[in-house]
Amino acid sequence: MATSTEPVLQRLGDGVWVHVGAGPYGRANAGVVVDDDGTTVVDTLVAPAFAAPFAEAVAAVAPPVRRVVLTSSHVPFTGGSTAFTQAAFYGARHTSEMLDLPPNVAGYRRLFPDLAGWFDEEFRARPVSHTVEESAYLTSRLAVLPLAGQAPQNLVAVVPEAGVLFCGALASFGTTPLAFDGDPAAWAATLRELCDTATVVVPGHGPVGTDADLRVLADYLEACAAGSVPAGPWDRWHDRRFDAVNIERARMLAAGDPGPPPSLLRLLGL
Repeated sequence: MATSTEPVLQRLGDGVWVHVGAGPYGRANAGVVVDDDGTTVVDTLVAPAFAAPFAEAVAAVAPPVRRVVLTSSHVPFTGGSTAFTQAAFYGARHTSEMLDLPPNVAGYRRLFPDLAGWFDEEFRARPVSHTVEESAYLTSRLAVLPLAGQAPQNLVAVVPEAGVLFCGALASFGTTPLAFDGDPAAWAATLRELCDTATVVVPGHGPVGTDADLRVLADYLEACAAGSVPAGPWDRWHDRRFDAVNIERARMLAAGDPGPPPSLLRLLGL
C-alpha cells in the first residue's frame, strides 16, 4: 500500500517540531524533541502508512529517535508505532495494558471509514516498554506528566525552555474529542489545570493553539457532563457525531456505570 503524503513538519522552536495532521478525528498530530543523546517522538500517528513519511522527515532534521512517548492507547496516537523500531516506548500503565490486547481492526475501520484501507489484518501497535507512573523528566529538556481525562490515564509532554506543551490525546482543537473510555468532567478539570503550563499548546488533533483553546475544549466537555451541548465555538468542529458518545458516557459515569456507551457501539457497528 502506498504511503501517506500528508504535510509533515512545522518548527516550533530550537529542536522542537510538530507534524500537524489534516482533517477530522483520526488524522492526528505528532511531536519531535531533540536532545543531546537523540530524539523523542510524541505519538506515532494512526497507521504505518502515515508514520513512514513522518519518520523519514524526522531522520532528515534530527538525530536517531531514542524514545517515543504515547499520550494514549487509542489508535490515532499509537497506530504508526512500528515505524520506530529502535526506540524505547513510554506510556501510562493503562496504555501499556491496552496495547497488550489484540487490536480491534474491524472497529477501527468502522470508526474511521476514510482511513479503513490502512488497517489490514496484520495491523499491530508496538507495546509500551517503560511505564510512567509519576511526573518526571525523561531527558534534560522533556518532562512527562501522567494525567486523566480522555482515558483513565494519559501522558502529556512539556518542553519548558521552549514553552511548548504536547497535550496529545488530551486536546482536540477544531475536532470533537471522543471520551468513550474517559470522563468528560475530569477531562475538563485536567485541561484547566494545564492552562499556563506553556505558551504553545500542541493538541492531538487540530492546529497548534494556546491556553484559550484548552479553555474552549474544557467548556465543551463540561457541557457534555451537564447533559447537552449549546451553540458555541464547537459548532464549526469536525465529527460532531461524537457529541452523543460524550454525553452518554458522562451520564453513565454519573450513574455508576463505567461500561462502553451504546452510542459508541452503534458507531462501531456492534
